[in-house]
Amino acid sequence: MKHSVPDTASDAAPELTSDLHPLVNRLKEASEPYALATVVRTISVTAAKAGAKAVIGQDGSIVGGWIGGGCARAAVVKAAKAALLDGETRLISIQPEDLLAELGVEPGEEREGVQFAKNMCPSQGTMDIFVEPVLPRPCLVICGASPVAVALARQAPTIGFEVTIAAPAEDLSVFAAGEKKLEGYDLGPLGNAETYILVSTQGRGDLLALEAALKVNARHIGFVGSRRKLASLKEKLQEKGFQSPELDHIKGPAGLDLGAITPEEIALSILAELLLIRRGNQRQATIHHV
Repeated sequence: MKHSVPDTASDAAPELTSDLHPLVNRLKEASEPYALATVVRTISVTAAKAGAKAVIGQDGSIVGGWIGGGCARAAVVKAAKAALLDGETRLISIQPEDLLAELGVEPGEEREGVQFAKNMCPSQGTMDIFVEPVLPRPCLVICGASPVAVALARQAPTIGFEVTIAAPAEDLSVFAAGEKKLEGYDLGPLGNAETYILVSTQGRGDLLALEAALKVNARHIGFVGSRRKLASLKEKLQEKGFQSPELDHIKGPAGLDLGAITPEEIALSILAELLLIRRGNQRQATIHHV
């Protein structure tokens, strides 16, 4: 399958290939977010034809494939950045100014789920491009092997979390086979996915687990235990050199107040809290871009 040749050298694609699977697989393995842009319709003369695809990185660079030259690039990159921010797909229709006027829409306007942009190129063709964000699954690191930790490890994947378990080697057998496990609480590098940490050690390494959690760039750190116990642990962490802003990042007791009693119910209350935190950012981004 041959690609259309760009009109100018400046419009050349960074990676002219019809098979983007190796690139997409590399990005997924590295937990790198990206957007996939696909030309779904063209009218009149356009450089790229229906079916052309491009992979767009989080910084807006086209890292693979091709969807046409500068006529389409600016609008698609803008849409890709917005899609990666709020997790929502976009449909962009790039049309000549006279056709936009016939439709009664302005460049940048959205109508019935379609965002319109003006084609500034001499070809004056029309391109409709679907932009889909591909976001890595968020990572939930569970420290400890308590009954709550076991229930969390079982429930978290059902709402989209990749689970990593960190616990003493002798305690890891309580978790199901096939789950990603770390011996001890040395978390090390955890990849590029958004990370949440839940400490449920039940007295077996509370301080070590919290200290390790504070060294990770985590969006949220939850602690299963009483406020009094957490306050005591924070005092010890302060003696180790951690400052108040860092310690304030730890939330305990973890979970929403749902009246939970059993380990399964407590795990559910924790996941409800994590979902509220995770989706809250996307809702704000959506409101901001309306």
